[in-house]
Amino acid sequence: MEILLWLVPPVVVTAVAMVWVSWLGRPDHGRVDDRSEATYARFAEALARPLDSGRRSRATRVPARPRDRSTGVAVRPSRRTGAGGPGAAGSPAA
Repeated sequence: MEILLWLVPPVVVTAVAMVWVSWLGRPDHGRVDDRSEATYARFAEALARPLDSGRRSRATRVPARPRDRSTGVAVRPSRRTGAGGPGAAGSPAA
């Protein structure tokens, strides 16, 4: 029976965690429910306001270019600009 004493701490911690989670899962655990008419009126007013005209809508945005299909191999894009790059004509050979 003494060998089972090492199970007591995990059982106690599990029981405390279960009580804590069940308390947190309650619909009302000490919070004040603010569903007054004033709250609904402010919400309706915010919905009725027109959107900020400074923002660009999705329709006027420049469409994103389609992404390249991934092949699973990482390849760095070439950064050669012509003259002066490695292997370019006129550059000193190593």
